[in-house]
Amino acid sequence: MNIVVCVKQTIDTEAKIVLNSEGKIDANGVTLVINPLDEYAIEEALRMKEKFGGEVTVITLGGDQATATIRSALAMGADKAIHINDPALGEVDEGIAAAILAKTIETIPYDIILAGVMDTDNGSAQVAVRMAEKLGLPSISSVTKLDIDGTQATALRVIDGGLATLEVALPAVITVVQGINEVRYPSVAGIMKAKKKPLTPLKLSDIGLDASGLALQAKVTQYTLPTPRQGGRILPGEAAEATHELARILREEAKVL
Repeated sequence: MNIVVCVKQTIDTEAKIVLNSEGKIDANGVTLVINPLDEYAIEEALRMKEKFGGEVTVITLGGDQATATIRSALAMGADKAIHINDPALGEVDEGIAAAILAKTIETIPYDIILAGVMDTDNGSAQVAVRMAEKLGLPSISSVTKLDIDGTQATALRVIDGGLATLEVALPAVITVVQGINEVRYPSVAGIMKAKKKPLTPLKLSDIGLDASGLALQAKVTQYTLPTPRQGGRILPGEAAEATHELARILREEAKVL
């Protein structure tokens, strides 16, 4: 099988988020990693390769710093990677990302395309399904179990209040959720081999696109941090007195009653 995995570099979820004077996230000094949900997609691709044979190709869109993310995916076991990196490309929204990834994938063979259900920074869950639309492919999102039989895929999808079993003909786009598998750690041998695996850099012109023709449809103007969590309060007195005071606080201060 020719398995393609779309990955994104994101800020480590353990990092402390700080906003700069423009209200944007300050990425200075924070660790950048593979989007955690994309790691499950890579692992699922590697298991398919081990079962059916074939190749796993990782694709990412980003600046020079995204090379580290690609090498991490190659160290896990992916065979080769494509890095779309064009200085002419400015701000990217979900529509632009979907268009670029779709155009890139059109240039390579594929039987199935995998990705995490969403990224941990924007959380829109839009890119993969919009990419599928541009490629004219069926898609299934939020998959927690995936079985492949020839050119047919059976997916167990997470829905509100339960699970749904869906069947789809390949090629298709599948986005996965946490828990579909257990992600492997790159071995020392894998890390060494990753340095020699093919990594193809592409500019927009290489896939027939021009930055001037990619218009933003959505723009984030500012981020705000949540209100800092306040410490707990100890209510003195006997149980009846404390209960009465708690009810007053909930009604008059918290205004939830």
